[in-house]
Amino acid sequence: MTYKEKYNQWLAFADDAAKKELAALYDEKEIEDRFYKDLAFGTGGLRGIMGAGTNRMNEYTVGKATLGLAGYLKSKNTGNISVTIAYDTRNNSQFFAENAAKIFASQGIRVYIYENIVPVPVLSFTTRYLGCTAGVMITASHNPKEYNGYKVYDDKGCQFCTEDAKNAISFINEIEDYFTIYDGVLSVDEYIKNGMIIGVDETELTAYLNEVKKQSLYEEKSDLKIVYTPLHGTGNIPVRRMLADFNVTVVKEQELPDGNFSTVRSPNPEEKDALTIAIDKAREIDADLVLGTDPDCDRVGIAVKDGLDYKLLTGNQTGALLVKFVLTMKKNTLNPKSTLVKTIVTSELGANIARKFGLIIEETLTGFKYIGDKINKYESTNEQEFVIGYEESYGYLVGTHARDKDAVVSSMLICQMAAWYKNQGKTLVDGLNEIYDEYGYYLDYLDSFVLKGKDGAEKIQNLMTYFRNTGKDLFDGIEEVVDFSTGIRDLPKENVLKYIWNDGSWMAIRPSGTEPKIKIYYSIVDEDKNNAQRRLKNIREKISSIIRQ
Repeated sequence: MTYKEKYNQWLAFADDAAKKELAALYDEKEIEDRFYKDLAFGTGGLRGIMGAGTNRMNEYTVGKATLGLAGYLKSKNTGNISVTIAYDTRNNSQFFAENAAKIFASQGIRVYIYENIVPVPVLSFTTRYLGCTAGVMITASHNPKEYNGYKVYDDKGCQFCTEDAKNAISFINEIEDYFTIYDGVLSVDEYIKNGMIIGVDETELTAYLNEVKKQSLYEEKSDLKIVYTPLHGTGNIPVRRMLADFNVTVVKEQELPDGNFSTVRSPNPEEKDALTIAIDKAREIDADLVLGTDPDCDRVGIAVKDGLDYKLLTGNQTGALLVKFVLTMKKNTLNPKSTLVKTIVTSELGANIARKFGLIIEETLTGFKYIGDKINKYESTNEQEFVIGYEESYGYLVGTHARDKDAVVSSMLICQMAAWYKNQGKTLVDGLNEIYDEYGYYLDYLDSFVLKGKDGAEKIQNLMTYFRNTGKDLFDGIEEVVDFSTGIRDLPKENVLKYIWNDGSWMAIRPSGTEPKIKIYYSIVDEDKNNAQRRLKNIREKISSIIRQ
């Protein structure tokens, strides 16, 4: 069907609220965007703007995904099948979670559902802890308030990777009638009564926190002062429990759940203004460190007192610091199997530090699910041992209790690291400068260009074709262009281009898997900071002019 035929179908068959929402639309481009395609799995699963339509997050698209996933799980498993479900603080997260729960239950799949909000890594842990077949997390991570999403995890607590996602989506695509999905489905209360839906909460959360605590590396007393903001998300309780031995001030304005994220433009710790209120509080109380976790508490951003003000650190900088700290603390337990895993768009700085400690370095495509998949493979073969994994977008993991990035364990270790440095009379900025002195200066940056709707999707596709055809002629000094769509090493094929200069600097270009964006990653290596900044400025200006023309 055309997008307009789908629109008219929804006007005829959807519930009254959806009909009213759709009937009020007057912008043809808006109608087209809602119906020109179905939501698809990307690097973070199913994710989209909430609202009526096939290209939106709503009870029908969630129901379709769940019914299709149930079919896939039953096709590959015999005997009892069970699923763990959790959700974050976003608007409609609990509603979507409960809709998913009752559809699974209607298909004979037992559901363990969290009764309160919890972080993504808790869902990852609990899926494996309870021995479930799969897990579902309702979240849109760090996206703006208009978004929600549906992440799917395997029995090891790792997000579905290429093969599982491909197979699951084939089952989902077989469901063409959105409006019979809930036929015969009982209420959540009815499934609770018959034992098909079981609530979980404190016992499982405590088990997770106990595993996080096992990753502790430095517990010497320190007068470190910390300001923490959960940005209205799920981190408030678990992060504070892990920081109980520290002097922590919580940002009251951002402490409680708020699906509108009313105190920030976007609840994304990658964006500098997300920590504005926390930094203001840090100035007020003269804190050493600011922490901010995103709504599903899998990412953490930090700011460090530097002289009279506070310096925001990038994901690559924090990652490099964590690598040095973790490996220093674990140096007596490292062995020839010890491995660091990073993504292809993450700086080489942390990897170079790990190489000096003798670690194996592995690279994955963008998306922490690929790092989680490496952990699963290491456990099955016993040929390597996972020590630390991270990506430039503020996601880190130490330990194998989860198979996804974990801002709870990361927050604990960042604070311990800051205390370790402070007890030496240093800040994290001092620690970073010491790394630069030893390994050279790395200037990393990310540009994201939002291109919405069908026209935007087509422009992104055309831009990727242009960059792919331009090759080494795009800039002087490019030594190699790596096109990951052709299949590189053992990595799945992915629409990513990486331009590598002869001095080790690089630039990568990829469409976002979760938002209508094309992303440009830069990593400039230079002994001189000013030279690196000038070079970055020139490269960014050229790329911007190409994309905006």
